[in-house]
Amino acid sequence: MYLPEAYPVALLFMLTSMMCWGSWANTMKLAPGWRFQLYYWDYALGVLFTSLLWGLTLGSLHAGPSNFLLSITGARSANILYVLLAGAIFNIANLLLVAAIELAGLAVAFPIGIGLALVVGVLLNYVLSPRGNATLLFGGVGLIVLAIILDAMAYRRKETAHPQLSAKAIVICLACGALMGLFYPFVTRASSGDGALGPYAASVVFAVGLLLCAIPVNYLMMRHPLAAGGPLTMRDYARGTPRWHIAGLIGGLIWSTGTVFNFVAAHAHIVGPAISYAIGQGATLVSAAWGVFVWHEFAGAPPAARRLLAWMFPCFIAGLALVAIAPIVGQPAAP
Repeated sequence: MYLPEAYPVALLFMLTSMMCWGSWANTMKLAPGWRFQLYYWDYALGVLFTSLLWGLTLGSLHAGPSNFLLSITGARSANILYVLLAGAIFNIANLLLVAAIELAGLAVAFPIGIGLALVVGVLLNYVLSPRGNATLLFGGVGLIVLAIILDAMAYRRKETAHPQLSAKAIVICLACGALMGLFYPFVTRASSGDGALGPYAASVVFAVGLLLCAIPVNYLMMRHPLAAGGPLTMRDYARGTPRWHIAGLIGGLIWSTGTVFNFVAAHAHIVGPAISYAIGQGATLVSAAWGVFVWHEFAGAPPAARRLLAWMFPCFIAGLALVAIAPIVGQPAAP
């Protein structure tokens, strides 16, 4: 199993995770007219196939108890259940996220939903495994909270003509964030102690939990959509074009690669799960940039909304910078 030993390599893994987590949702734009519930079946399959691919390659480079296959067969049942639960929690949160993207766009759904998840996840992961300079870590989280507030305010100003829509989208984003912040601590708990799961094994078990949960929950969302449109059936999925199915698989590939790299970086001694998760969830900034600068989701918004966005980006960048240097600044972590 490959693990980064130097912090610059671990940081590269975390930044790759951030780019992947912030970019996968662009593949939804490659399938215009393809409802997110239908897209999600291919996405979930892409997540599982990609996690297996990384496990059988980087995860199997060296023999030993951390080897991908040995880690799965030697893991305690409780740890496997923890990671399956993490995958199920993530799945529900992610379905809420893609519903929010359909309602409000990338530039809103990610900063509010994933920004809140970052705050919740960092706090819980730091309690479980306190590593890094606490002052810098929580100072960075505070700036990210401010960025979330600014983005929500910008969206409300953009949607002044549709206050009910904007309120619904923000509520879905907040529900997504609260759940999204809960999944990672279960992975952290399952990755320590006797019978722990290594990062590559955890990624595969996580993907299985995601897919098993998606079967009933995504089908429920097909029959009772949160966003616009009527009920869907599996016949609608079967009518999808090859391009649309490939878009979902690529989305799963991108997201799963980010997840594997994030789990691997969290195992590096100097990093720990709180910092790896926080930098990975810098995906918020990446996705907001896609939404604002590539997809022009705030085109035509009033000047007040654009001014708030102009402050949101520096707050996110400064917050992520503080989190990134927290592992290498001299102050020890609180015991």
